[in-house]
Amino acid sequence: MAALSKALPRQGKMAADTSSFIPGRQLNGLFFEEALRPILDRRFPNLRYSAALIGPGSDVLGYDSIRSTDHGWGPRLSLFLPEASHKTFAPLIIAALREELPATFRGYSTSFDNTETSRPGDINHLVNVYTWPAYLRMQLGIELTNTLRPVDWLLMSDQALLEVTTGAVYHDGLDSLNRSRAQLAYYPDQVWFYLIAAGWKRIAQEEPFIGRCGEAGDELGSRIVAARLTRDLMRLCFILERRYAPYGKWLGTAFSGLRCAGEMSPSLEGALKSNSWQERQGLLCVAYEAAARIHNALGIAAALDPTVRNFHDRPYLVLDADRFAQNAAALISDPDLVHVRETAGLIGGIDQLADSTDLLGRTDLRRRLAILFEFKVPGD
Repeated sequence: MAALSKALPRQGKMAADTSSFIPGRQLNGLFFEEALRPILDRRFPNLRYSAALIGPGSDVLGYDSIRSTDHGWGPRLSLFLPEASHKTFAPLIIAALREELPATFRGYSTSFDNTETSRPGDINHLVNVYTWPAYLRMQLGIELTNTLRPVDWLLMSDQALLEVTTGAVYHDGLDSLNRSRAQLAYYPDQVWFYLIAAGWKRIAQEEPFIGRCGEAGDELGSRIVAARLTRDLMRLCFILERRYAPYGKWLGTAFSGLRCAGEMSPSLEGALKSNSWQERQGLLCVAYEAAARIHNALGIAAALDPTVRNFHDRPYLVLDADRFAQNAAALISDPDLVHVRETAGLIGGIDQLADSTDLLGRTDLRRRLAILFEFKVPGD
């Protein structure tokens, strides 16, 4: 998960056979209750705090396995303190845990090898202490005390939102984590309509190219276009089902959990395996029609004909996905999003605009792209 977030450190040597693997969410729930909480209760008995496993890591998304244990995995948590007490208590908590945490927990080392230690023998733990507002600014670039503008939502990547809204909250003494995560559970309807429209627009821009490349003898080009359209269709399905899509490593894994996966996966996989552009095109058309039926079933706008047709007079089959893009775009009434639609067009949110890992993984860079929507950079 370090690809889209700050790299997690390597864990110290494990003390037990990996056949005893415990998924990270479960392991860290036990770690909190059995190792961390008793220290906090004894050393800081009146302290209000929240504890969670959120942020980067396959364990946060629930996709961890034995393979995950070689780096950034193990007994680790984030603690959140009130802003009034963070400056005083954060260093005290970090020091207390270095002194008192056990060297191993359930067979896994509690030390990680690139954290600083105060003296030999201390535990180089990975329990980070934040305030919740500071964490949201770092992770998402937002202040939840303010009303989020559409541009704020468009500049938060799905992966960044997943890292906040999934994982596990083990204790919410601040009464803010669960409430905030519920607020961020998915895009508001108006932003959702815009993202649906932009998702269909991406498909409309390239859907005839599988046939055009193939007819021109460019089999490699046809395959590349098919792969791009497959990814765009998969990401559109996440949007249609109101689910955040993870970054590339876990996209297929998460897609398999969507309601539409059983119907769409065979045609998408077949298109990627196909050795002829005609078959490739035909299989993607099956997927187009399935996605079009899902769009219609949302009931958000008048249903459109979900069947494919020829691209003008050329022998390439397409859905004419721009029909669905305009169908969703017509639902946009929020003044800011109307402004975006009229000035920037259906360029989409940050995940639809770019796939650079270095961009999507940095909140500060994402926020600078507000200029694309003809908004000032937030904070300026």
